[in-house]
Amino acid sequence: MTAADRAAPRWVKLLDQDKCIGCHACTTACKSENDVPVGVSRTYVKSVDVGVFPQVRRAFQVTRCNQCADPPCVAVCPTQAMFQRADGIVDVDKDLCIGCKACIAACPYDAIFINPRDRSAEKCNMCAHRLDIGLEPACVTVCPTEAILVGDLNDPASRVAQIIERQPVTVRRPEKETRPGVFYKGAHQATLDPLAARRPDGGLFAWATQGPLGPQLVVSGHPGTPNSSATALLSYDVPHAAPWGWRVSLYTWTKSIAAGAFAVPAGLAFLGFTGFGDPVVRWVAPALTLAFLALTGVLLIWDLKHPMRFHLIFTRHHWRSWLVRGSFIIGGYGAVAGGYLLAALAGATAAQRVLAGIGIPLALASAVYTGYLFAQAKGRDLWQSPQLHAHLAVQAALAGAAAVLPFLAWLAPGRAVTAAEITLAVAAVIHVLQVASEDTLPHVTAHAHLANREMTRGAFARFFWPGLLLVAAAAAAPWIGVAAAPLALIGLLGHEHAYVQAGQSVPLA
Repeated sequence: MTAADRAAPRWVKLLDQDKCIGCHACTTACKSENDVPVGVSRTYVKSVDVGVFPQVRRAFQVTRCNQCADPPCVAVCPTQAMFQRADGIVDVDKDLCIGCKACIAACPYDAIFINPRDRSAEKCNMCAHRLDIGLEPACVTVCPTEAILVGDLNDPASRVAQIIERQPVTVRRPEKETRPGVFYKGAHQATLDPLAARRPDGGLFAWATQGPLGPQLVVSGHPGTPNSSATALLSYDVPHAAPWGWRVSLYTWTKSIAAGAFAVPAGLAFLGFTGFGDPVVRWVAPALTLAFLALTGVLLIWDLKHPMRFHLIFTRHHWRSWLVRGSFIIGGYGAVAGGYLLAALAGATAAQRVLAGIGIPLALASAVYTGYLFAQAKGRDLWQSPQLHAHLAVQAALAGAAAVLPFLAWLAPGRAVTAAEITLAVAAVIHVLQVASEDTLPHVTAHAHLANREMTRGAFARFFWPGLLLVAAAAAAPWIGVAAAPLALIGLLGHEHAYVQAGQSVPLA
């Protein structure tokens, strides 16, 4: 460590679970100090009963933001509302938050929530306002057993630094490489690993009944056989809502149509199966593209908790976020599609060709950027597939061919119809093969495995299997013609919903 490193403070917390008595004083002090509404928590105490009667003990874990040195929530935030201070504390500027919930999807610790009162992202910030004036965080001052300590990790004389450097401590989910700033001493693995304890039957907890958990509400604990060798039963936890609902599922589908509806007809024109003067290539393709791009934008803005702040993505943008990059890609693609439509209506075939040459790669970029956005969601292992961007490109070809096939059958020459049918069939076959590859190969992590199981055998199987079968049936496009179009589009929509929602169905805390 250099002298410069020692000079710069790094505020961290040490949670001594050997001393924690599960009194929840930290939770109530935090709510009081930070005016946290009922129903959400910046910090709470999770408990797990370990052992078999009469040899049983209750293990506690104080759960909160991990103040990462490399915070994924900061990287994904499109407006820099989530930011990291010089002293290492990760905080939120609520005036800049648009409520996109990307930070919630990115956090591997489920530590961020939307405040129902102001509709902005919120989490533990170590009571930075108190630290700045020389006071300790509220949870530290109220803890009756000194189970919570705060200090400067870069100060060798601080009590926290001495304990962390000299005694065995651990962090949650080190494989995510976020370098957490919250350290646990004496914590049982059954509390640190959200899949290490069994969920109680019927949602009956020690002091609460959570009742049936819907597909959008996720609680800790393994739904089947826990990961721990110890007999462990989850006795108290706080459920978390999945951040992205049906509007995000629908957005991935409309964006695939918008990308493919331009790229497929333009590609057929460049390959000579039709011409740029063909009505479908001339005006149907750009009109469909603009319509579905507009619908995509409406869905994205509708999903924001602060929709009137959507302009901050462009005026206060954070380039590391793929939400920002994707928004600019979609904006550029829409501009090219609009220019193409104007050129087509003016009969400027040469301009059409130039704009089509620019529009095809932009269409591809519009289709695949979501793969990079999902990859920034470090907490969602199902979405970390290296095949995802390629799969999104195939889905765009599938959706685009299906969207334009009825118009081609009505307005275009037979060669173009045949080429679109073959494109649809090939894309459908590749899609089915990619799904089979992703779902049958062993998943690297238990999280991804459980998410895949929820998609194929759990709550979202009713969308996944009909969707897969409908797309498989659409592979018969050369024989059934236009009838394949609705099969492909409805099937793709079912798959998208199952995939997006199942990825959020596994507990992180």
